[in-house]
Amino acid sequence: MPFWGARASMPADTPIESLKQGEFIWLGDAQRSGPLLLVVSIDEQRAYLYRNGVLTGVTTVSTGKKGHETPTGVFTILQKNKDHFSNIYDNAPMPYMQRLTWGGIALHAGGLPGYPASHGCVRLPSEFARQLFEVTSTGMTVVVASAASDVAQAAYPGFLAPLDASGQPVVSLPLMPSET
Repeated sequence: MPFWGARASMPADTPIESLKQGEFIWLGDAQRSGPLLLVVSIDEQRAYLYRNGVLTGVTTVSTGKKGHETPTGVFTILQKNKDHFSNIYDNAPMPYMQRLTWGGIALHAGGLPGYPASHGCVRLPSEFARQLFEVTSTGMTVVVASAASDVAQAAYPGFLAPLDASGQPVVSLPLMPSET
């Protein structure tokens, strides 16, 4: 199988916005139990992994290119296959595949040029995909969002675990205009 992206996590204190294509931060051992949630931001070309609402991993991704856009919405992992090959696109390798739709959309290891380039799947760095595959189970929730989608607020997932520009947790959140 081909290998894409960094072979190891960047240091935990790496600012998220400084991640280059194929890089990731894995903090998965920080919290070993509780529900997982993966939020994919099409606008940022990043995915954020949360366990119990705590950020435990972030990675660069490559989503669907024009004409093959990655669908937005709330999905669950329907099927997992470590050694999957595409039955749509010339038997292309899709290591650590986690199916989101029965129509061919999945999370998997793949090429990461730094922009949307897939046929609708969410491509991940190989090592991140491997580690994610190990901790997930079928039925886990995956949110795919963009600023133009119905789940637009999730496109910038800081609302789940807000961080400031340096990547540090925000101590207090500003009030919404409707809040006193």
